Amino acid sequence: MPEETTAKPAIVLLSGGLDSATVMALMRRDGYAIHAMSFDYGQRHKQELHYAGLVAQAMGAASHRTVHIDLAAFGGSALTDTQLAVPESGVAPGIPITYVPARNTIFLSFALAFAEVLDAQDIFIGVNSQDYSGYPDCRPEFITAFEKLAAVATRLGDEARGPRIHAPLQHLNKGEIIQLGTRLGVDYSLTRSCYQLDDQGRSCGRCDSCRLRHAGFLDAGIADPTPYQ
Repeated sequence: MPEETTAKPAIVLLSGGLDSATVMALMRRDGYAIHAMSFDYGQRHKQELHYAGLVAQAMGAASHRTVHIDLAAFGGSALTDTQLAVPESGVAPGIPITYVPARNTIFLSFALAFAEVLDAQDIFIGVNSQDYSGYPDCRPEFITAFEKLAAVATRLGDEARGPRIHAPLQHLNKGEIIQLGTRLGVDYSLTRSCYQLDDQGRSCGRCDSCRLRHAGFLDAGIADPTPYQ
């Protein structure tokens, strides 16, 4: 009989978009047992959770769970407050109205709790260079600071076993991410990035996320498989 091997468990924050799908492909290449976490946090584009499920299945995730929290109770973002319009005029400097206050801090805290239960020493997140200017919780300083927090706030940290926070796409733009994922066999037709998906899963093509996604495929020289309205 073949020798049995036990893959190291690792957690990934899975949104259903192209970044987290690419991170999962890297994890699969490196032999991790992938435990995906998605979040139903009161977002207007809740359809993304359907695509997160498709990606988790396609990537052979060992588990996929959706955590329910209510960030819409606080508002402050066009992604959680229906009274605020999602911008459609193009990506602008500064922190956009689509920033959800403290979202990645909250998501990583849930992942940290699950890591303690799984005894997982690795947590992955798909932040990247094109998110830096707009989203403070996507910057390298944030990832470094959260890893330091994890080291002093957990049993794993107390035992000097991490957990480490990995952001493998951190210094890549969308085009580079798409080229990498394509080499790793990611089916990007299973992913969605739009803040305003319709009931048929078609992207609006106008919001910042759609613009960045489509420009990424153009930069990569790869056909965009996204269905648009």
